[in-house]
Amino acid sequence: MINFSNVKYIFFKELRSYFNSPIAYIVMVVFLVILGWFFTSNLFLLNLSSLRVLFEMTPFILLFFAPAITMRLISEEKKSGTLELLLTKPVKEHEIILGKFASAWVLFALTLVPTLSFYITVSILGELDIGPVIGGYAGLLLVGAVFIAVSIFGSALTENQVVAFIVSFLIVFGLFMLDKILFYVPSWLTSPLEYLSIDYHFSNIARGVIDTRDLIYYFSTIGFSLLLSTVVLQQRRWS
Repeated sequence: MINFSNVKYIFFKELRSYFNSPIAYIVMVVFLVILGWFFTSNLFLLNLSSLRVLFEMTPFILLFFAPAITMRLISEEKKSGTLELLLTKPVKEHEIILGKFASAWVLFALTLVPTLSFYITVSILGELDIGPVIGGYAGLLLVGAVFIAVSIFGSALTENQVVAFIVSFLIVFGLFMLDKILFYVPSWLTSPLEYLSIDYHFSNIARGVIDTRDLIYYFSTIGFSLLLSTVVLQQRRWS
């Protein structure tokens, strides 16, 4: 059973902590500056009026963004001892994980909001098919959710934030690169690796095609990552 009051408490606590420190502002600004630079470069230098660069670059930037905003979520509480204090209260491990996951995912969603200006700009300059745009943003939210869930697991493994960042980055980078190394693996491994690749599923949704297999992949990966994080916390409670 999930006590959503506990989840809500953790969610707002973590969301406030993001905006009470410069972390959220710095990461969001850097994220948007990088995206804005690529967008304007395509728009003015290459004379290309398209949102393709937004949907191509965001998953790559997320490789760094997700570990950066999650590396402190569990590891810092472990190091400071506040995690043990939190676990003594009537709150379950999965409620802690869900609350922290939701706060980081909402932060990412808020970071995407200013990019709607890219859509407005392109719409003014030329005709734009709304289907792939909706699919692209939906895909970005799902990719972000996977990367954040995996990165929370990385944060749960250690008390060191730098180590948490590195571990999380290596895992999400591996998921991102799986469909890009298919030429170097045996043919019998091609299909399994392609299915495990997050970029492969994102490219399908970004075209405006919503396939249940892609949704199953995203939700199962998110759920499995959060489950692993919960198990790590449970082991800490009883150790």
